[in-house]
Amino acid sequence: MAVILAACVTAFLISFTIIPVIIRYSLKKNLGDAPGKRKIHKTVKPSMGGVGIFLGFIIASLFWMDFSQWHEIRFVLGGLFLVFLIGIRDDLVPFRASHKLYGQILAVIIVMFSSIKIVSFYGLFGIIEFPDFVAYLITGFTVIVITNSFNLIDGLDGLAASVGLVTIGAFGFWFYFVGDYTYSLFAFSLIGATLAFIVYNWEPSEIFMGDTGAMIIGMILSIMVIRFLNVNYALPFNNDFRFNATIATATAVTIVPLSDTLRIIIVRLSKGHSPFRPDKSHIHHALMRLGFSHSKTALILGFVNLLFILMTIILMNLGDIIVLPVVIVIATLLSILIDRLILRKLSTKPQSIHE
Repeated sequence: MAVILAACVTAFLISFTIIPVIIRYSLKKNLGDAPGKRKIHKTVKPSMGGVGIFLGFIIASLFWMDFSQWHEIRFVLGGLFLVFLIGIRDDLVPFRASHKLYGQILAVIIVMFSSIKIVSFYGLFGIIEFPDFVAYLITGFTVIVITNSFNLIDGLDGLAASVGLVTIGAFGFWFYFVGDYTYSLFAFSLIGATLAFIVYNWEPSEIFMGDTGAMIIGMILSIMVIRFLNVNYALPFNNDFRFNATIATATAVTIVPLSDTLRIIIVRLSKGHSPFRPDKSHIHHALMRLGFSHSKTALILGFVNLLFILMTIILMNLGDIIVLPVVIVIATLLSILIDRLILRKLSTKPQSIHE
């Protein structure tokens, strides 16, 4: 554990030192995210915080890592480095959505040269193993969905960082307890870098993580989801840290970004809009309409994500056939509750509602 904590501290110190330099350089060169009708911030702010996060993460990971697994880890790091480059390019000169997707697909292909691959439904529906072609398709779809889902929740000061700390932290501790120390080290390196970033990103923020940071954290989260699926399912049934509901547990850990993505797709389609059309139908926008500040919204969603994780720990001896519907139903009910509260607020105090 000493090495893992050392990696966390190292990443924090590196990112904490680099981010102020990025802020000053961005302001000097006028590199920032301009306000707009879909943006909540009112002034131009630096948006390259992801560079500080990635540098803290990668330097700490490489410095403290056990290179005995390098033959596999190199492909994971290679895919992450490609996503890092795509993020920087997109933050400086925005990509077309299709071009960014092509880059993400290439990154996923690189990652799949390692053992990061969804090979079955892990006991759900009785499907033991996928054909390789199906496994590659499902893996690619999962990584791209989670990566972009996390990118979509990066809309408020402190929100993406808060949810990232909860989700990556959960996997980091679990990997440590089951003896998967390399991925635990990756998780805690990212935690250290993200903690340093959130110091500058908490309301009122000095910098945003941008697509660089959101895609890096989202990509690492998706990789850890798949790693968890495979490692957890392979554990002996008598292992104290084995979750019988493998898929439901992975879903619960990523519930905030996944449910938000599903929510905005449903809302946009119900209005006859393209699911890819940007708007203010995200769950964090909904909470803002209820009068919560950036910081309170970030804390609420981080706490909700934590509650879902705790729920799966309580239900860890039950299978996916029970736990997965519970996770889905509770997430759906919470979304409906928020919409009902907004409608009630609109009918009583429409003048107090702000975007």
